[in-house]
Amino acid sequence: MSKLRVGVLISGNGSNLQALIDACTHPDYPAEIAVVISNKENAYGLNRARNSGIPAHVLDHREYVSRKEFDDAVHQLLEHHLVDAVCLAGFMRLLSPEFVGRWYNKLLNIHPSLLPAFKGVHVHEQVVASGVKFSGCTVHFVRPEMDSGPVIIQSVVPVWPKDTAEDLAARVLEQEHHCYQQAVRWLAEDRLMVVDEKVTVKDTASSSGALTNPV
Repeated sequence: MSKLRVGVLISGNGSNLQALIDACTHPDYPAEIAVVISNKENAYGLNRARNSGIPAHVLDHREYVSRKEFDDAVHQLLEHHLVDAVCLAGFMRLLSPEFVGRWYNKLLNIHPSLLPAFKGVHVHEQVVASGVKFSGCTVHFVRPEMDSGPVIIQSVVPVWPKDTAEDLAARVLEQEHHCYQQAVRWLAEDRLMVVDEKVTVKDTASSSGALTNPV
């Protein structure tokens, strides 16, 4: 059986990219990374890809006259590499509705909160300032609105009274790696079913993958 060919879009360090690279080294993992694309030439994630023998490209969004033109270039590069699905891993660009539509239910994002809470940036600072007792991460299918779309998997972590944003970020990041690996596995195994904007993971002990702690 052929493996799911995944394209990964990044803008920075690529920690979640590395988690997916590591997962793909296992023979029984049903996906492989076909290409990594960054909108920033100094993104360390490009080194992670190249060190693993994965094609890595830079498409600087500043060189395009519109968001649509940039998104079209990304789409063409993904198609060139015969990509089946796309993972956003710290990709700091809003994608056009046209791009999202082209990859409908094949475009995944990971966000460092329990969506729909704490959307946007500076998430851990928001969480610590709010006084909530739990946070976590979410992998979801992408929709045109920022940080929205059907939830595939979430993982919960505690927020301790003396936590800094950095403390919380480190705790959440560890769970991000597990969640993204699991979500891509389910997608590759064709086990994700979206009905009424809710995700069901087929053939699992739980009928819903909406709230899962993989630890």
